[in-house]
Amino acid sequence: MFNLNDHVIYPGHGVALVADIIEKMVSGTTIRFLKLNFLFKDMTILVPTYNIATIGIRYPSPQADVDSALQELTKLPEKKLESIDFTPSGWNRRHKDYQVKIQSGKLLEIAKIYRDLMHVAQQKDLSFGERTVLQTTEELIAQEIQVVKKREREHVVHILRAPFKQFIFHDRSFLQQEVSS
Repeated sequence: MFNLNDHVIYPGHGVALVADIIEKMVSGTTIRFLKLNFLFKDMTILVPTYNIATIGIRYPSPQADVDSALQELTKLPEKKLESIDFTPSGWNRRHKDYQVKIQSGKLLEIAKIYRDLMHVAQQKDLSFGERTVLQTTEELIAQEIQVVKKREREHVVHILRAPFKQFIFHDRSFLQQEVSS
């Protein structure tokens, strides 16, 4: 169970602080709720404690897991880029797979998505959907690392993008910076 002022990861949404533990009467039954204030967005939610495991709310990853996720970014994609189906139906399948992994909240899986999409950006301009998933994964990874390593966002983003700076990206709009050849 989580305690007051604990940092937690809410899968797909990011890092939140347990701001309060509230009991409310709902249909004659007393239910406990965690009041979660998200650290990096203006959002507060109440989560029934009986639903925490189903949602996948967890503590931030230990330092070793963060280091493993960062190490994953230096590896090549599991699938060769030439074998990826870039058709709309191929994207639909990949998108579904990505969403399942994002909703799992597992830092390593999210890092793999980020790595794979950064490598895809070497081959072609990313579609709107690919850019959206890439931005979402970068944000989720950055938030967790900021909390675990106690670093500023700019520093964390620099660390995330560093393994990919050697490449020339077709989709410079995502990086919002020039990558030298």
